[in-house]
Parts: sequence; C-alpha cells; structure tokens
Amino acid sequence: MARLKKVRQVLLYTLFLNGAVAAAKIIYGHAIGSISMLSDGIHSFADGTSNIIGLIGIWIASQPPDESHPYGHRKFETLATIGIAVLIFGAGTEILRKSWDRLQNPSSIEVTYMSFIVMAMTLMVNIGVMLYEAKKGRELNSDFLIADSMHTKTDIFISISVVISLVAAKIGFPVIDVAAAIVITVFIIRMGYSILKSAASVLTDESRINPEEIRRLANTVEGVEECHEIRTRGNHDNVCIDLHCLVDPEIPTRDAHRVAHAVEEVIRKQFPSVVDVVVHIEPYEE
Repeated sequence: MARLKKVRQVLLYTLFLNGAVAAAKIIYGHAIGSISMLSDGIHSFADGTSNIIGLIGIWIASQPPDESHPYGHRKFETLATIGIAVLIFGAGTEILRKSWDRLQNPSSIEVTYMSFIVMAMTLMVNIGVMLYEAKKGRELNSDFLIADSMHTKTDIFISISVVISLVAAKIGFPVIDVAAAIVITVFIIRMGYSILKSAASVLTDESRINPEEIRRLANTVEGVEECHEIRTRGNHDNVCIDLHCLVDPEIPTRDAHRVAHAVEEVIRKQFPSVVDVVVHIEPYEE
C-alpha cells in the first residue's frame, strides 16, 4: 500500500506540471494559428488527463482484497494504463482531423519570438517530468508510471518537431506545420500501441518468469523428485506462480506439506516480485 501511495504522490506532481504545459501550448498555439503547437498542447492535455485516470486507478488498486476480489485489485492499475492508450489514440485522431482541415483551408501562422520561448520552457518542463516519472517508475515498479513517462517522452519529440515547424513557417514554408502535425500523430499512435501491448500482456496472463528457472530452484529442495506444469502470470512486481511437485508417495502428509513450503520459500527468496506461490503435491512414479 505504501508503494501505491508514493505512486499517487508522483502523479499529483506531474498532473500540475502537465496541466500548466498543456494550457501554455493550447492558448498560444490557438493565438498564432499553429496547428502543430495546438496539437502538441492537446497531446500534453492527454498527459494530464492520463494522470487523473492514473490517480483513480491507483486508488482502486490500493484497496485490500475483499469477497468480490479475493486476489486484490492490482489489475485496476493496468486498466488505468489502457485508459492512457485510449486517450493517446483519441488525441492522434483529433490531430489528423485538424491537419486535414488545414490542408482544405490553408491559413497563415503568426510566428513570434514568444512562440519559441513558450516551446523552450514547456520542453524543459517535459524533460524534467519524464526523467522524474521514469526514475520513480523503476524505483516503485509501477507499470503505470513507466507508461506515463513514455507518454511524456513522446511529448518531448513532438515539441522538437513543433519548433522545427515554427522555424519553417517563419522563413515562409507554413505547409511544414501540417507535415509536423502528421509526424506527431505517427509518434502518438506508435506510443499508444506500445502501452496497449504492455497492458494487454498483464490482462491476458502472459508468462513472467522462465519456467526452467523455477524448475531448477524447486529441484534443489530436498524431497522434490520432479517438477512440472509451471505457470506464471501478473505484472513485473506482482507475479503469481503455480506448479506441480512430485514427491515420494510413501512420505507422510505433514512432510509433503513441509516440502511445499520449502519450495515456496526458495522461489520467493530468489524472486522478490513473487507474491503468491501455489504448490500442488503429487506422488512420484518412476
């Protein structure tokens, strides 16, 4: 629970910064008529919205197991991560729509020195947010924070492309503004796919640990003759394992139970991310 509380604190900090960055880009991009800057602002707004979704998802995920969710609520954090991907795809669609409208109805862009100052300041904020979230995501083993830092990292590349489009508009090539917006969309869709793929691997119970490593550990326990049907699932910091261990059919039930506990202990010691191990004991037949 302490981990999730720290994740919420990180999200609150980034929510404030993302909101300020989005407001600056959207307001100034609309004022000068730059579709790339406006699109970048929409993308930053999606960053802030994802923080809100994350706060809700993390709060639900922090709730203890209950009768309806005996295994806990951890997958709600993963659902929140999927919410980020949905927002990203929505932002990409909106940018494409605005780009098409601009191609149909060309208009001039009023580029000033303030345009570059706004982009430089927001770019520095984005770099700081990205580094902070990535660091905390690794420290707290939070898939959501890591995904959100990827979201912000893409925002940095987008901002750089906006600066390039502003320079092009300043020297008389405003069409590059639309081209930059399309490039932004490609980055956005690619990032959304990456986040969606990562979240789907958790929800579809993709294997997390090499079964051979678990088999090797289980076979080091005295009393285990063989080990098979090893399965793992969960996310990187919340792995669940179940396996079948074969023991001498003549040993007492109490001793077989002791072997199962020993297998669980050696696995947990080797893999700190494992939170649940279910060992099914079977009689060994040569």
